Amino acid sequence: MTETRLRTYTHLAGYCLASLFIASLAFQNLRYGFYGLFYLAAGMAALTLAGAGYTFLCRRHQLSAPGHLIILAALNCGLVAAMYAMKAPGISHWSMPLILLNLLILPLRQGVILSLLLLLALGGFLLFSQPLQPALTLLTGGLALITIGSLYIWHYNHMAQSAEDLAITDPVTGAHNARFLDETLQKEISRAIATGHSLSVITLAIDYADEAEDLHGKNGLQTLFRDVTQHLFGVIRAGDTLYTLDQSEFFLILPFTPEEGVRVSAERIRRTIAEHNWPVVGKATVSLGCTTRGSGDTRTDTLRKRARQAMEEARKRGADSVWFLPGDATGS
Repeated sequence: MTETRLRTYTHLAGYCLASLFIASLAFQNLRYGFYGLFYLAAGMAALTLAGAGYTFLCRRHQLSAPGHLIILAALNCGLVAAMYAMKAPGISHWSMPLILLNLLILPLRQGVILSLLLLLALGGFLLFSQPLQPALTLLTGGLALITIGSLYIWHYNHMAQSAEDLAITDPVTGAHNARFLDETLQKEISRAIATGHSLSVITLAIDYADEAEDLHGKNGLQTLFRDVTQHLFGVIRAGDTLYTLDQSEFFLILPFTPEEGVRVSAERIRRTIAEHNWPVVGKATVSLGCTTRGSGDTRTDTLRKRARQAMEEARKRGADSVWFLPGDATGS
């Protein structure tokens, strides 16, 4: 299940449960003749139902839907205004489910700020309308609810981010893996088309990787792969991104880099790797294929295929070599 769909389901569930709870309060107050509280609860129930409808309408971009803040701010402000206008002590308990709804629906920072503002207004009302001990008890409960809810949501966000990082990161090297490559490369292609700037890519592979594995074992090859990755992180520019394709191949995206720049970068990578003395295997070399986006390159597979062809051509010409394969001339 995607994050957008999960948030849509939880937002719908939160709004619907809040609507049922507030509707039950409305009918209870109507039964006992508290018409002011009935109208207040009916209005709040209508707002929560509007929130459910808004969630359904924005289900495809739930992560960036701004209307939730407006709906929940209106709910909180309405409750605060009713507390001070009606001066009904029992209405203060309505703030508890509203605090939970704030934390469930809104981003963590917005939810905490809105809930603390509600609690602050509630504290002012209770301290002037009730004895000190019951007021402090209710405020302490509200603060505990905000704290526990915030910690739980923070923990969930941290776990979700960790899971996403694990999904797109190679566990051996720490570089991005092939899962994340096509998404990022397509974004860079779109940006290059929109801005007219150059975009280049490099495919490189460790030479004689099978022989190195036969001599030094799988652990030895993994150590070399990890060390080469860390070396590449130190060689590439801050805006370039590095990806691991398998146990011996890498892919580099170089935004704002024309043909001359990618040739220089590839040659620098080849030379620094060949001159380095690696811990397990001693000397190692790489073959590199590079290319620059042409005017007809609008898909990731075109660039990746041409870079691989260039790398295979470099290997045909011998280990420790670089080959550039041009595309169509990029229009301005």
